[in-house]
Amino acid sequence: MENTNSVGRRAVVKTDTAPAAMGTTGCPGLAGDESEVDLWTSGTNRPEIVVPPNATDCHWHIFDTTFPIASYATLKPPPASLKAYFALRDRLGLSRGVLVQPSTYGTDNRAYLRVMNEIGTKNYRMIAVVNTSVTDSDLINMNECGVRGIRFNLAQAGATSIEMLEPLSRRVSELGWHCQIQMPGEKIAEAQDVFNRLGGTLVFDHVARIGQMLGGNSATYKVIRRLLDGGRAWVKLSAPYIDSKLGAPDYLDVGKVASQLVRAAPERMVWGSDWPHATEPENAKPNDASIMDLLAMWAPDEKTRNRILVDNPAQLYGFSS
Repeated sequence: MENTNSVGRRAVVKTDTAPAAMGTTGCPGLAGDESEVDLWTSGTNRPEIVVPPNATDCHWHIFDTTFPIASYATLKPPPASLKAYFALRDRLGLSRGVLVQPSTYGTDNRAYLRVMNEIGTKNYRMIAVVNTSVTDSDLINMNECGVRGIRFNLAQAGATSIEMLEPLSRRVSELGWHCQIQMPGEKIAEAQDVFNRLGGTLVFDHVARIGQMLGGNSATYKVIRRLLDGGRAWVKLSAPYIDSKLGAPDYLDVGKVASQLVRAAPERMVWGSDWPHATEPENAKPNDASIMDLLAMWAPDEKTRNRILVDNPAQLYGFSS
């Protein structure tokens, strides 16, 4: 069987790349015309909250027509370039970021690793997608390129399965990586025995997909709380629109859950934009500044927000203090 995890030649990793150089190299995903910059966000304003130095976007993607699409992919959005993301990054006042391999590209991480080679590991990290055929040398190469975790997108079948979680968790834990989980909340509750058996760190995407008004009364919330209380899990405060029934601008149902999680474990929360919001219709993209400002509702205390934006990502992804 072909090893679809292969990353090819070992990359020479740069530790820093000036933003002015972006878009001028030959790396796919860096280019983008000016008309694309505002395509993926509905606003042009800056956030109202004070964004501290080293604020981190812990969840974003790029899409490029030159990246090979997995045969089983169902999510195939139009191009969203690194140049467009950097325009958003600057508008939001962000300094660091975590590039997340989407389901679109399956376990072929080569294109994203080339992007990481261009932007460097001083301020950027990556989450890869692998299956059990991944070799130890591939994992070591990815680590040198800034990968700090692997993602299991179990909301969309194809690249990974829940059965792969235990064996891969053991392998990547040796590198200090975590396993990132994207799956519907009810499926998280059903898989709680698997999560309880794991010895490594887990990161749950998109407010752990708990959603709506159930909050502490839901089985999923109770599973996540036990993992948080045990010091083994983190939650990304991202993409409230995925599970909200009340919708924009405040997503009050998901916001209620996010607030509960922040109060329960502020030291294990991180924030992500989920740019370019590939699950949302092209004519209904959220305002990213407004999404960031939701943190003022979920974490009213500025010290807690700064922890979520700076200190927690530094610990989870290994950024310098």
